[in-house]
Amino acid sequence: MRSLADRVRATIRRFGLIPAGATVAAAVSGGSDSTALAVILAELAPALPFRLAGLVHLNHGLRGCASDEDEQFCRGLADRLGVGIEIERADVWRLAADRRISIEHAGHAARRAFFERAATRVGAAIVAVGHTRDDQAETLLLRLIRGAGPRGLAGIRPRSGLVVRPLLEVSREELRSYLQEREIDFREDASNRDVSIPRNRVRHELLPLLARRFSPAVADALARAATIAREDAELLDRLAGDAAERIITRTPDGVRLDLIGLVEQPPALARRLLQRAIRLTARDRFVGFEQVQRLLESATLGERFRAIDLAGCRAELAGGGLILRPLAPRHGSAVNSFQYVLSIPGEVLVREASCTISAEVAPPDAAPASWAGMPGGVAVVDAAGLDGGARIRNRRPGDRFQPLGLGGHEKLQDFFVDRKVPRSERDRVPLVVNDCDRIVWVAGHRIDEAFRVTASTKAVVILRLKDWRHEG
Repeated sequence: MRSLADRVRATIRRFGLIPAGATVAAAVSGGSDSTALAVILAELAPALPFRLAGLVHLNHGLRGCASDEDEQFCRGLADRLGVGIEIERADVWRLAADRRISIEHAGHAARRAFFERAATRVGAAIVAVGHTRDDQAETLLLRLIRGAGPRGLAGIRPRSGLVVRPLLEVSREELRSYLQEREIDFREDASNRDVSIPRNRVRHELLPLLARRFSPAVADALARAATIAREDAELLDRLAGDAAERIITRTPDGVRLDLIGLVEQPPALARRLLQRAIRLTARDRFVGFEQVQRLLESATLGERFRAIDLAGCRAELAGGGLILRPLAPRHGSAVNSFQYVLSIPGEVLVREASCTISAEVAPPDAAPASWAGMPGGVAVVDAAGLDGGARIRNRRPGDRFQPLGLGGHEKLQDFFVDRKVPRSERDRVPLVVNDCDRIVWVAGHRIDEAFRVTASTKAVVILRLKDWRHEG
């Protein structure tokens, strides 16, 4: 039976992660996975061969004294391995506020930027991180629940820029056993036990259930599925790239797709072509599956539509082609256009609307009995509808929803008119939407009927709107 280090060596060689003679830095947090990564790389370095230039650690400062203790642990680990360590501190809270993104996204951005700087300082061409087979399985399940396609189901890639992941084919349990055999301690992050966080819920509840009730090797099966999806997605992307050269043409004011060429493509390629064209036109705005599918069906079924408004662009049929042009901003919307990721639990400052919106998960019996008629600043919705995550944005052309209790869908514009929302304020009203860009809550007004709490609801998300100008 091969040792754990030999299996990691095989992963490195299979994916070409660390060329012979390369200089590598190991990113460490103090947890079991990254601690084992540093020890294994130190063990493998002489044989592969490569040089372990040192460890790199970013102190996010999110857990107070515990974050400082993590930093001290990583210093001690570097001393034990006989290598140097690069450490920085980041104000992730400020970064999130300045960039108007969630804490999770801000932490990810801070780490990426830190890796670039730290690698330069230690002369490393590669930064190794400690993602495991379990992380891969969790990621695939999360994305599957959110309705991702092959690109999303590819999960965590072995290489992404200067970052490599040598532990993707070993389990977290194996790494902990490896450390225990060598009497090497590691740090435990208490936030990893918080099952209100979707990834932790998958880790501590869903995966154990699947392993217990269906297959003990479910994590291995999911990791293999991610590998297959990644290879399939890479092939489809290459084919779509080849087709784009024939079908997509840049124009002075947008993009033109040859309609016959588009219709002849298999749906998987046609969707990729439309996604590419919309992003080119709408300046990399978020493109949801529903928007792409709506446009694809209209085009391939030969519908003679006059125009379809999408995220940031308008599609029209003309001269045998599908023409995409950027949407001219509505009056006042150029200043107020916004979009944020809302973590659950979490809170986002929406500067354009001068408010904060927060989300927390609670059991159904925690919802007030009068939830349906709660004040405009609070909404309670079924958590299942937000399992894929949430975003906050302002209105877009064509927005529709089904206001709770009104019995049918209506245009958001008509809803605002009926509610006597001033025209000057309509672009500033925050909308909480799910991962399919469906309106969950018109903040301060009404939730969508589809997200109401019912007798079968197992958990709720409590959304709160606060005007920060009048806080304190």
